Amino acid sequence: MIKNRIALKLLVFFAAALLFFALVSSLTFRQLFTESIKESKRAEMLDRASYLSGMLSQALAGTRSGGAMMGGQGGGYANFVRLLTQAEPNLWVLDENLEFLSSGRMMGMMLEYKDLPPDAEQLVRDVFRGGTSFSEGFSELAGIPTLTVGTPVMQDGKVVGALLFNDAVSGIEDAIRKGQSILFYSAAAALLFSIALSMILSYTFTRPINRMKKTAQRLSEGDYEAQTGLANKDEIGDLARSIDTLSSRLRQAREDRERQEQLRRDFLANVSHELRTPVTVLRGSLEALSDGVVSEPAMVTEYHRQMLMETKGLQRLVDDLMDLARLQNTDFPIENAPLVMQEVLADALRAADRLAQNKGIRVVRDVPEQAVSFTGDYARLKQMLLIALDNAVKFSPPGSALHAVMDSHSITIRDEGCGIPAAELPYVFDRFYKSRSEENRQGSGLGLAIAKGIADRHGMRVTVESGEGEGTTVRFAWS
Repeated sequence: MIKNRIALKLLVFFAAALLFFALVSSLTFRQLFTESIKESKRAEMLDRASYLSGMLSQALAGTRSGGAMMGGQGGGYANFVRLLTQAEPNLWVLDENLEFLSSGRMMGMMLEYKDLPPDAEQLVRDVFRGGTSFSEGFSELAGIPTLTVGTPVMQDGKVVGALLFNDAVSGIEDAIRKGQSILFYSAAAALLFSIALSMILSYTFTRPINRMKKTAQRLSEGDYEAQTGLANKDEIGDLARSIDTLSSRLRQAREDRERQEQLRRDFLANVSHELRTPVTVLRGSLEALSDGVVSEPAMVTEYHRQMLMETKGLQRLVDDLMDLARLQNTDFPIENAPLVMQEVLADALRAADRLAQNKGIRVVRDVPEQAVSFTGDYARLKQMLLIALDNAVKFSPPGSALHAVMDSHSITIRDEGCGIPAAELPYVFDRFYKSRSEENRQGSGLGLAIAKGIADRHGMRVTVESGEGEGTTVRFAWS
């Protein structure tokens, strides 16, 4: 799997993302955890310092004398301060002249005001302004991380002293290290889990891709039966279905190409046969007439008639081929002139009437009285309708009816003939296609292809509906 480039990229991406997340989380955790511990410690020390300063304020109020804070005089209050600092070694009490009433022992050290760190002055100044202040500057003096809080000692609403309370916060670092250790092991476990998960995901993701790759390779080799067989309900599934659709269309295109090639071969064979027969007849007739083999006037006339019929057949075949070639050429001009569709249909029906009468076929017309205007090529439209009418007459049995129905947007020609087999119906507009029925033995297979070409050049839609023994309906529709 590691050889799979996508799987490797996914693995590297997951690992890098997790490592980055772990780094950011570690730094964020350290900062937030440190601030949280310090804030908790500050709150705890502030409560303690406020309680002690409150006790001092009460004791000072009990003396009713300010002299107790001056120079450490006043036995009751001074003794209370000394007892308090003995109970709390990390406690200092200063009067408003910045003189120690009591100098506690900080971490076992006896300190004086001059020994205090530089930021102690700012701390004391803030306290005598009536505020509460914190400082971490005593850490250097103690040699361990400490926190100092200063609270005012009040008398009659006036700040008359400052209480400084120190405490070690070395436990913060220990807690931070423990938290980081937990975070490290959690990140390591998460990294291992992510690697396993990325391998599973990459396999799940790349397996259908590999199947599509193999299918595409088979398609490139000409195997249009290849299918992915994937049914995923996601974008990969959509891509797989697109490949399957492509495979089906390529297979259909191959089948169409093979069918067209077969039709071409059949057409060439039919054309060769149709050309060979009249040419042979014409040559034989001309040789007989030229050699004087036929000299009787009646026979000469019959030979001429037969030569004329064969010549007309050749001309019809050539004309069909020329028409189809012209219609397929987009540069070939189609006349666009205003016309009335009733007139075009009537003209085409007049041309088809003689053929219908010869077979005893009734032509039933249903044409609206109101003129239906259209813009197009009169001669080509007549040719299009005449092709459909000729086919209808050709495939209709004697004594049947041919229906020509028209409305404002379509012309429908329906016969009562033998119909078209369902298997052949999709190919009726194909070039060179010719039904194998007895009625169509003389056809070239180009009629409906020409009709559709004319319809397409006029923006018409032409459809054919049929069933064996049910007749055939050809409909030309326009907007």
